[in-house]
This record gives sequence, structure tokens and C-alpha cells, in this order.
Amino acid sequence: MRFEPTRRTVLGLITGSAAAALTGALPGTAHAAVPASPGVTYTNTLAEQRADPHIWKHTDGFYYFTATVPAYDRVVLRRATTIQGLSTAVETTIWTKHASGAMGAHIWAPEIHFIDGRWYVYFAAGDAGDVWKIRPYVLECADGNPVTGTWTEKGRIALPLDTFSLDATTFAVNGTRYLAWAQHDPAVGPGTNLYLARMSSPWAVTGTPVMLSRPTAPWETAGNQTVNEGPAVIQRNGRVFMTFSASATDAHYCMGLLTAPASADLLNASSWTKGAGPVFASNPATGQYGPGHNQFTVSEDGKSDLLVYHDRGYKDISGDPLKDPNRRTRVQKIYWRADGTPDFGIPVADGPTPVRLSSYNFPDRFVRHREFRARIERDVSPLADSQFRVVTGLAGNGTVSLESANFPGHYLRHRNFEVWLEKADSTALFRADASWTARPGLSDPAGVSYESSNFPGRYMRHYDNLLRVQDLATAADRADATFHTQ
Repeated sequence: MRFEPTRRTVLGLITGSAAAALTGALPGTAHAAVPASPGVTYTNTLAEQRADPHIWKHTDGFYYFTATVPAYDRVVLRRATTIQGLSTAVETTIWTKHASGAMGAHIWAPEIHFIDGRWYVYFAAGDAGDVWKIRPYVLECADGNPVTGTWTEKGRIALPLDTFSLDATTFAVNGTRYLAWAQHDPAVGPGTNLYLARMSSPWAVTGTPVMLSRPTAPWETAGNQTVNEGPAVIQRNGRVFMTFSASATDAHYCMGLLTAPASADLLNASSWTKGAGPVFASNPATGQYGPGHNQFTVSEDGKSDLLVYHDRGYKDISGDPLKDPNRRTRVQKIYWRADGTPDFGIPVADGPTPVRLSSYNFPDRFVRHREFRARIERDVSPLADSQFRVVTGLAGNGTVSLESANFPGHYLRHRNFEVWLEKADSTALFRADASWTARPGLSDPAGVSYESSNFPGRYMRHYDNLLRVQDLATAADRADATFHTQ
């Protein structure tokens, strides 16, 4: 067991500026800045029967949302000034499949991008006479509002290998624009692999593509499907992160991750490292199955990275998963580890998305449960141990309750004035013990403090890293009882 000194142990050994170096402030004046990425909350599901979602935040103040519709026959688009507003925004069909020939079937995975002053939609389509002759295509719109604007067909993206290919996405790194996509190569083997090439225009590639990933691991071939598809890119901390989806499109569907330095030659396959396992997968506890085909966007304030994905709310599917219409669009916050890599956590339960609570005076430590005891710790793993949904208080009367993200139905409650994570029972005592009055942070009004609903005047606070419910007498006590949402 690694020894970690408590605050009181450390401050008993050091004083003055040395203590300030550890706590970030002089004794009695501890202060943590409001987090660079404060908490955001959305309500899932965002859109029913919308798979392969893509949300683009534009400079005009609108979010633009497109996704696959169950009929596989058209490209739809909606916009709103907030992400949640996309749920009820009017949806417009901006393009419909051809009655015959190319682009006549299986209209899949549209994405909307704004490049060099014009709008582009990338999508996959089959042939009316051969529905599995699927290739990538591009639409263009020169108008300011792509929902009401005129779209023209730029045609098929001509790839060097003319085989089953789909899920094209585009991104730029250091001024160079790339296209990533999934494709079947008979010379490689069954299924689809991930490829990358430079682009000479928003509808054309140039040079020789490179294969970045081939599905070989059991988590990439589950459900008797050999699949790497749905690439999506987010760039942070000097690196390029490419998520992708793997395995059959049922409950086996999951997300993997490729990583490359932004300064590397991205067209050299050795620049990329594939994670050893999935980074986002089905979670029976939260009732989410087959999460994948994701993209990325940012929160309204631009301070939080968001994962946009689809999944189903049930495991068992009757018949072909591609004929099941109930993949739905969802969104949740991404967190970043100390080493600069993304932590996607788990697909959270339906309803409000969770937040994390960081300590005001130890901002690198988060409220978490471990062995069902509530405490604060740094470098929490798994992430979901430190995620809680702020829901209507079980005791009512304007209170809130903090529900565990990975143990739905379990709440932070005090027992003998210690805070534990426990499953709700039917008693009035539990409802009272698990309900809190959210107050402006006692040491920082930008934060939050939680007052016990049945012991007014006593607050949730950390002491020697464990959460307790106590009266507060000093500035240090009030700091221990103040948290920031992230």
C-alpha cells in the first residue's frame, strides 16, 4: 500500500511558505481557482432512432446535428444554440437518395464539416441495384445556413482501392487536411480496416493511403464480425487521438483508441499506437449497450470536450442489428488524465449526465467511493467512481441527492456522520440521510457546499481524506466543505 500523507499530517510537519507550496495558498487563505473545465450536465437520450451522430459547433452560435435515420434513405440536419436544444429542434431533409444507381441505398453515417468557407457533408451510400456497393460521397453547400441552403453533389471520393468503404471523416493537423475511413481490402482479409490519406480538396484524396488499424484482437472481432470503422479525431496535449468502433453492431460494439504525436508523420503507421482494449463499452449496470460510432464536440462555453455517440437501451436484438431502428444519440463529458490522455468513463445511464466534485483546497482530488466509503483522492480509476448525478433529493423539500454513476440507485448518505455510498431503501431515514441542501460554496461562491437535510448546520466535508458530516467552526473546515463541479 502506498503511503499518502493527509493534509493534517503534512501541515503538522511544515509551516509557512512550504505549506503554501503544497496547498496552493497560505494557511487560512487556501483558494483553488474555478476549474478550467467546469461541470456541464445534459439529459440523455438526445435523439431517439438516430445512429452514427455528428454534432458540429459553428462560429455562428449554432450546433448542427446530423445522423443516420433508420430508413437509410436521406440526410437530415437540425440546429440549435444549445446541445440540449437539438433534442427538439426541427429536422430538415437536405438530401434524398437517388431512385436508381449510385447513392440509391444504405445512406449511412453523415457528417457535417465547415471547410474554407463552405459546408460539406460526408456520407456513405450503396447502389440501388447493389445495396452493398457502399462508397463515400460528399455534398457541398455555399450558403451561410446549411439547413435552409442549397446542397450540390460533389460525387464519390475516389479511393485507390474500389471496394466496400464507408465512415469517411476529415480533420486537419498542422495545416494538412486528412481523410480517415473504413474499408475492406480482400488482400488483407475479412472485415474493414482503418485508412488515412491526405486530401487535395474537400472531396478528393491524394497520394497513397496508409492502413492504420486492422481488427485482430478479440474485442475487435466479437459477434463474428471483423470490424474497425467509424474513425473520429480529437486533438489535445500535443497528440492526435483517433477513436474507432469495433465488432458487431449489437451489444459487442465498442470503441478503441489510436494515438499519435501531432508532430509525427501521420501517414506512417508506426506513428500510431493502438490501445490494448476498448476505451468505451457496454455497461449492464447503466443499461447501455453497444456504444460507438462517436464524434466529438464542445460544450456551450467551449470549456468541456464532449463525446457524441449512439447506443441502445437493451442488449437482446431480434434479427439483424442493422434492421433494429433503436440506436439513439447520446452525449457526455470527456475527462483528461494527468498524462494528457482522454478518459471516456462508461456510457452513463439515461437521464442527467453526472459531474465530478473536486476539493476546493486540494483541487487535484475528487470525491469518489472506494469500497463504498466516500473519500477524496487524486488519479481516480475507474473514472466512474468519482462521477455522481445530481438528482432531485429523495427527501424532497428542495434538496438534492448524489447518485453514483456506476452504481445507479446508490447514493451518498451519512451514517454515524460518515458518508457512504449505499443502495436506496424504502425508509424515510435513508431518504433524509441521502438528501442535501446545495449551498453556494462556503469558501468560494462559485463552488458548492452540501448541508445535511436532517442535520441543518452540518455539512459534508473531507477530513483526513474521508468524507464526514460535521459542524464547521474554522476557515479550514469551510474549505474542506467546499467543492467545485467538473
